[in-house]
Amino acid sequence: MSRIEQWVSRRKTSLGLAAQALYAWGPRQLGCAAAAAVVVGVLVGLVTVLIPNPVFGREIPPEPWNYPVWIVTSVLTGILFATYVRPGTAETSRSGEPAEAGDGSDRRNARLGGFATVLAWFAVGCPVCNKIALLALGYSGALTWFAPAQPVLAVTALVISAVVVVGRLQGQVACPAPAVR
Repeated sequence: MSRIEQWVSRRKTSLGLAAQALYAWGPRQLGCAAAAAVVVGVLVGLVTVLIPNPVFGREIPPEPWNYPVWIVTSVLTGILFATYVRPGTAETSRSGEPAEAGDGSDRRNARLGGFATVLAWFAVGCPVCNKIALLALGYSGALTWFAPAQPVLAVTALVISAVVVVGRLQGQVACPAPAVR
């Protein structure tokens, strides 16, 4: 088997395990995923004025690709959030002790997921309304350099989010947490 075939085979296995984990989720995890997705979607949508509102303004109209990136980012962030929710109702382990915090990969995945969400926020936001880009590049620099980079930021954010979510979901099936009594 060639390296490419092995890589494709591993990806199919990862996605299959991730789908299996989603299928096994109960109402608690599904509800948390939906709530987190809505909260992230509303916050990012209001601040970037993808949801029109009187509080924030946008000088450059949104690009058509901003909306799918915003929605997919919100959904992936909601799913990532729900992977940290235990399926049972009690927050204790089998021994009656409080549930242990995750290992270092849990923190890394949470940070990467948060980074991807912030990256997507920069990607869908107005290039000249972004104070960081405006201060660093000026108005014309934001239009000349930052605006063309926004699709790249969007793709990067979506790839990072997807990889982190698939890894977390895969881990729920490949290495499940002990059942809660």
